[in-house]
Amino acid sequence: MTKEQPNNPLHGVTLEAVVTRLQAHYGWDGLAARVNVNCFKSDPSVKSSLKFLRKTQWARDKVEQLYISTFSESSPWRK
Repeated sequence: MTKEQPNNPLHGVTLEAVVTRLQAHYGWDGLAARVNVNCFKSDPSVKSSLKFLRKTQWARDKVEQLYISTFSESSPWRK
């Protein structure tokens, strides 16, 4: 049973959905400019990014924060 988490903006959003939506919004170059990690710079793909982000918590935290700041209710970039 999944508990509701009203204060967690990423509740129910998979890491794959986060990376895919950010990539569609910014492109790989834009992501690399905002989060300086090689998985966005050198031969980027969703699969390789997920593999890296699942192992590297500090990078995942930065990507998740970028997602929240880009697509939150108050963000001017919200779709």
